[in-house]
Parts: sequence; structure tokens; C-alpha cells
Amino acid sequence: MPLTSPPQVPPAPDEDAVRRDAGEKVTGTARYAAEHTPPGCVHAVPVPATVARGRVTAVHADEILRRPGVHAVLSHTNAPRLGEPEDPTLALLQTDRVPHRGWYVALVVADTPENARAAADDLRIEYTAEEHDPGPPAGHPGLYAPDEANGGHPALRERGDFDTAFAASAVRVDATYTMTAQHNHPMEPHAATAWWEDGALTVYDSSQGATKVRDVLAQLFQVSRDRVTVTSAYVGGGFGSKGTPRPQVVLASMAALHLGRPVKLALPRRELAAVVGHRAPTVQRVRIGANADGVIDALAHEIVTQTSTVKEFVEQAAVPARTMYTSPHSRTSHRVVALDVPTPSWMRAPGEASGMYALESAMDELAVATGIDPVELRLRNEPDTEPDSGRPFSSRGLTECLREGARLFGWEGRDPRPGVRRAGDRLTGTGVAASTYPYLLSPSSAFAHAAPDGSHLVRLAATDIGTGARTVLARIAAEALDVPPASVRVELGSSELPTASLAGGSSGTSSWGWAVHKACTVLAAMVRAHPGPLPPEGLSARADTVEEAGREAPYARHAFGAQFAEVDVDTVTGEVRVRRLIGVFAAGRVLSRHTARSQFIGGMTMGLGMALTESSTLDPVFGDFAERDLASYHVPVCADMPTLEAHWLDEEDPHLNPMGSKGIGEIGIVGTAAAIANAVHHAVGVRLRDLPLTPDRLLPHLRVRVL
Repeated sequence: MPLTSPPQVPPAPDEDAVRRDAGEKVTGTARYAAEHTPPGCVHAVPVPATVARGRVTAVHADEILRRPGVHAVLSHTNAPRLGEPEDPTLALLQTDRVPHRGWYVALVVADTPENARAAADDLRIEYTAEEHDPGPPAGHPGLYAPDEANGGHPALRERGDFDTAFAASAVRVDATYTMTAQHNHPMEPHAATAWWEDGALTVYDSSQGATKVRDVLAQLFQVSRDRVTVTSAYVGGGFGSKGTPRPQVVLASMAALHLGRPVKLALPRRELAAVVGHRAPTVQRVRIGANADGVIDALAHEIVTQTSTVKEFVEQAAVPARTMYTSPHSRTSHRVVALDVPTPSWMRAPGEASGMYALESAMDELAVATGIDPVELRLRNEPDTEPDSGRPFSSRGLTECLREGARLFGWEGRDPRPGVRRAGDRLTGTGVAASTYPYLLSPSSAFAHAAPDGSHLVRLAATDIGTGARTVLARIAAEALDVPPASVRVELGSSELPTASLAGGSSGTSSWGWAVHKACTVLAAMVRAHPGPLPPEGLSARADTVEEAGREAPYARHAFGAQFAEVDVDTVTGEVRVRRLIGVFAAGRVLSRHTARSQFIGGMTMGLGMALTESSTLDPVFGDFAERDLASYHVPVCADMPTLEAHWLDEEDPHLNPMGSKGIGEIGIVGTAAAIANAVHHAVGVRLRDLPLTPDRLLPHLRVRVL
């Protein structure tokens, strides 16, 4: 597909570029889940287990119930019974089993948050502790090959004869890369406010999808879907951790049913690591065999990771290797072990973020081994079709992203020798990595209305998690209706609106936008066909994309990108500072430059954290994570951020949706960590393969080199 370069510079914001919810958010009138307080509302605080595995033998609720202001103590002995959940992590307070430390074993409800917290802290619970197994997963006798990895991908794929081809390759790279667990840590805590009235449940929840939460609650509490209303109008970040219902909404609903009054619950940040999912730690072995010209003959990407005994979740980290480069002989596999630890789940770009760190680091090692420039090496391994599936790409802009990124970054003339750019105690290096993310589409529906006064209304149950969905969907509607965007009002975030998929997998705009475009196209035709002024009640149209989303595409559909990084490494302290970070992306048609740039740089910022600061240690004694707050789990802040630029190509792809758009929410993080790690190697001449690249890991190597 044709690409236009150079990338377009975003214009100065105009009226239509401003986020639709900007005013509400900066003035504080946007109300989040914990900011709804119905009359008679009480407050709940959950109680996490303090043993790594075992059984609850006693809950001393009587001591707490005698306190003024305490209304209830729920545990497995008296909590409402739930239906069998599809997600076992939601089977809360149903049995005495403790599968891991931090699992919720009780819930205290009181008149104020302070009284509820104090009572929860003082609640005495007795356990029978059992031997627990916290891993590590590498070399564990319980490792097994699952049928599928996350997203429904086959856990194992093989093409050709990898072992023979690798052994015969002129140049071989065989390296193992590790990552600790990482945590989502959205600014807004996981919170819910719930109440029952005449057998119907109403919930305000911090979630990435009100429709999904409604469906799960209806199943758990054994009521029809039309008896459950969920609102997720404003969400202060999720990054995957709010992609499916989490404990807060179930516990708040249980307590509200038990007491017959509204209940509000916000999970403490220190407990999130154990109960809302995380990016699982991985051990990744990558083997690449190539000829002397750097063309890949054989590629293997083999993953070892962990899950919990509660639920199987397998990070699909080897899957990107099935898409990226030519490889006649290939093996991509995942193995997992179930441990007595918290359950992993989605975190921004699950699979791609971790898998591409290892693959792109190995590509850099191959560039060093062959003496070929890292950009040129990637260009030489561009496949004609998707390697594993054989399908043609609907569009593949990686080549243009690499070339344009190299031009913008000033890559030409780079000295390939490591450790030669020195100024005082600082060594400087540059690195590059490629990125990819699949195009995903889920069925959604939308309602569109044209009023006699020239205004328009679009309604659907999508959730704007901060990506600017209200702004983008208004533009899609305006284009389909051929009206100014200012005339379109968008209502989102309630399960009472037409059903929509959750905000995840970079699929929101494609999935919701197609439904909006379809409904508005029908409405536009109705308006054109209507003689004279519109009737007082206006005209309306509905549409869904069940049929379109169910079709199997004959094309491999992916977004691509390239990130370039320049770093300084302090040889005295071991500190790494990123000086410049540039990303160029090919993600179909960018519908809103204002919000797209925010998504790209947000992803790259998380990639910087992944590379340099974010680390979570599993305590083998207790089986939970030691870093449980923002003082010990270090996310990047403004002072950490370098000159950061996001650019994109105007990519035309007619095989996606009527808007021609791909997802942009996650591709920014993919590749960034590898680009930074490759730049660190170029700076110091030492290849570190364990993220994050903290000073304690660098210093031993730097001291040896300095001495």
C-alpha cells in the first residue's frame, strides 16, 4: 500500500482537536467510580490473606462487629453465594481456600472509610498454612506446554527443520533474556459503587468495558442482564488491569446485596499486585541462524513463564516472531508452570511488549555478529508474506518506518563500535528496534440520531479509558454524516447503551468506529431521502458489526513501527539516562492527530520504564511481590523523560474497516525497551539481557572496563 513521507507534523490544536472530555477532567466535574455516593452509602475494605497457601480456619468477626460504625464482616462463612464464574479469580469469599498471599478472604463494611480500614486491619483471621511453591519457573519440574497462549494463539508453531538449519548457519546467535514481573499501576484505583433496588443491580465501576462487567455480574448473581446496569463513564487508566471485571465490583455488589444499601469500595494500591493481574515474568531463549549477508535461515523463540493455580494465563511472547522476519525454518513455543502466586493477566501489549524485547535484542546481537548495520539487517529480512501463515500483508510499513526514523534520528554515519563516544564519566550510545501489533476487531453496535435542529447524537457502550474515544468517534460520525464534528454529541460508558466491546487490544477505535460509521451511513441516507424538514422526533438508525467482525480475513493485518534511542551511561554510578527517543509508526489512517500523539508517547514512556526502572520481585518466602507501591515500584516521571518524538506515516490500507485505521494504543511500548537496551550495549560494549537495566546490574561491568 502506498505510504506518504515525510511523516506529518501535527497541526496546532483547533476546536475539533481538543478532547471532548477535557473541560470536565480539568475542572473536576468528570466523576469516576468512587465519586458517586448514593444516600445511605457505606464503605467496604477487603482483607487479604497473610499466608502463601492454606485454609482459613477462623474469622473473628464478633470482635469487629462490636465496634461503632461497623455494619458487616463478610467471609466464606456468610457471603452471598455466587454462580460459577468463567474467571476463577472472581470466586471471592466462596470457600476457605487460600491459593496465594493477598487473596481476599474477608470484607469489612463500615460507615466511613476510616472506620472500615481500621476494622479491616484489626480483623483476626486464623489459617492452616500449607507448603507453597513460588518457583522460579525456569527449570521447574512442573513446566508444561499449554494448548494455547493468550489470545487463542497456538502455544507451539514449527516450520521446516529448525535444528538442522540452525546448525548449518554461518552466523548464529543463541541468547536468553529475562524480565521480572511488571505492574499496571493506573492512577485511579480499582473502585466500584454498587446498590440493589427491587432485585436490580446498579454499579459504577472503574472498568475498560461496562458491557463485559454487566454480563459477568448477571452470571455471578444469577439475574438477567436487563437487571444489571454498569456505568464506566470516566476511567483513570487501566493498561489492561481493568480489561475484565476485577474483585472490587464483585465484592461491592456482594456487600450491597448482604446489607440492602449502597456500598463503595476502592482497592488499596498496595494490594493491586496480588489481585488485578500483572505482566508475568518471562525467560526467553532466542536463537537466530543467518548467512554471512545477515539473511535469516532459522529462528527459534522459546518462552518460559508462570501462572497461578487459580487460572491459566500464558503470555504470548513468542507470537510476534511468527510475523516479523523471513525465516524458512522456525520454532516458536511457550511453556508455563502453575505456582502458588498471584494470577498474571493483561498489561499494555501483552506478548508483544515482552516478546519483542527479546527478539529485537537478538536482532541487534546478530547485527553485531555479522557486522551489518542494525537498520540494514532488518531491511534485508523483510518477508514477502507473513512467515507462519503465508497470508499477504494488508499493508506493511516497517521498511518506511525504519528508513524515515533513521533520517529523523540522524542514524547515518553512526560509528558501530561500542564504547567510543565518551564525555567525562559518561558513555553515549544509540540503538534501534522494530515494533508490531496486530489489528484486532470485535463486534460492536451503535445508535445514531439526527435532530431537526441540525444536531446529532451517537450512543454506544464503549468506555473511554483516556484515549480520546469521544473525540475520535465524533469525527468518524461527522465524516459519515457529512456534518461538522461540533454538531455531534457522543454518549459512552453505560451498559444501557448499545453493546460495545471492551477497550483493549488497541481495538476500540476500529471496533466501535466501524459500528458508528455504519449506523451514521444508514442515518445519512435516511436524511437525504427524507423530503423537507426532519420530523419533530428526528430520525434514528442502529447498526452492528457482528457479521463483519466474524469474517476471516485473507490478509495478515498488523501495525508496525521503529523506535530509535540515544542514551548516556554514567560509568561512576551506573545510571542510564535516555537523551532522545523517537518513534515512527505505520498504523493505517490516524483519525485524530491530537490524541494519537498522546497514545504513541504514552506507550514509549511505559517502554522506557520497562527498560530502566520497572521491576517487581517475587518474595519466595511469602509468594507475593515485594514492590507494592509507587515508592518501591518505579514508573517513569517527568524528570526521567528525554526529548520524545512520535511520528507516523499516512498509510492507506483498504482491508481494515471503513476508516482505514489500525490500533495505536499499544504499539508505542513495543520495541522501546529493546531500542534502549541496544543503545546501552552500544554505549558500554556490554550486553545485559535482564530487564530492567538498573545501576546495580551495570556497575560490575563498568568497573571492570574502567579498571
